[in-house]
Amino acid sequence: MPSPRATLSSPSDRAATPMAFVQAIVIAYQQRGLDPARALAQAQIPPARVADPAARITAAQMETLSGAAMQELNDEALGWFRRALPWGSYGMLARASLSAPTLGVALKRWCRHHGLLTPDITLAVTTSGDVASIALTEHRPPGGDGSLREFCGVSVLRNSHGLACWLVDSRIPLLGASFPFAAPAHAEVYRVLFDGPTVFDADQTAIHFDARYLALPVKRDEAAMNQMLQRALPIQVRPYRRDRLLVQRVRQVLTTQPLDAHNANDLAALLNTSARTLHRQLKDEGATLQALKDEVRRDRALDLLQRTTRPIKQVAEAAGFQNQKSFMRAFKAWTGVTPGEWRASR
Repeated sequence: MPSPRATLSSPSDRAATPMAFVQAIVIAYQQRGLDPARALAQAQIPPARVADPAARITAAQMETLSGAAMQELNDEALGWFRRALPWGSYGMLARASLSAPTLGVALKRWCRHHGLLTPDITLAVTTSGDVASIALTEHRPPGGDGSLREFCGVSVLRNSHGLACWLVDSRIPLLGASFPFAAPAHAEVYRVLFDGPTVFDADQTAIHFDARYLALPVKRDEAAMNQMLQRALPIQVRPYRRDRLLVQRVRQVLTTQPLDAHNANDLAALLNTSARTLHRQLKDEGATLQALKDEVRRDRALDLLQRTTRPIKQVAEAAGFQNQKSFMRAFKAWTGVTPGEWRASR
């Protein structure tokens, strides 16, 4: 069965994958004494380009190359570990997590079972406050001499993230990623591979995301698993449009940082996305930014008017309005009366 492994490329057709990842696959062939020419030819990658550090390939090329190499090497880990992971290993891991009630339980199973496949790395799901992390601990340099270290770390994290999104049928935006090695020459590619900032020379290899996603129920069943495994690599390439926690995340930012989220661009920046993407994803969830802003501002204003004796101007500012006049106009549209009249009636 094809494995849900990582395809390390841009979600578009433009050439964005660094040649360093192709070089890592070539090294895996060399370690086995095999020739990668057939796999490179299938992916339409001229052998002469492999040595060019500035060269890039597309998502489709990386998907083709990875799939061919996994089958020829019979190793879904592509040479990272002392023991090869035979064809179907990652599919087996995914299937073992399918019956979990929530994403948190599924990911913990995934990490625990991954340790049964290889002792070279350990995966763990942790939470610290509102942030959840999937962390990778190395017990032996991937690839033996460390030459495949970057490719292994990036692949395993993107693999775990892609599977997590698939299990709950939701986009899970990352808050950031970290790696214990120095920034590579192609560091700009990490902006495509991972949401949020990427930190190099860090203490651990990890990705971080909102911990509330761990409570989402697993949405997939056996039929969906069988279908996904027919062509699993693209789950790492195509970003999910649906975000089942987006409405909650928008409400939280509007509530806790009202003065920093006056417009869609500011709010999108706080959520590590673009205004266009934010509007599109809210539409997919049957919501609009204006409706959410009105809801949060109204609830905040009503609470302050009833619970405190703050002047109307201060209530307007606390609710996220830039001036008292616009607040008065909005409040009357919500309730049919002015803020002062509403407070007096309570």
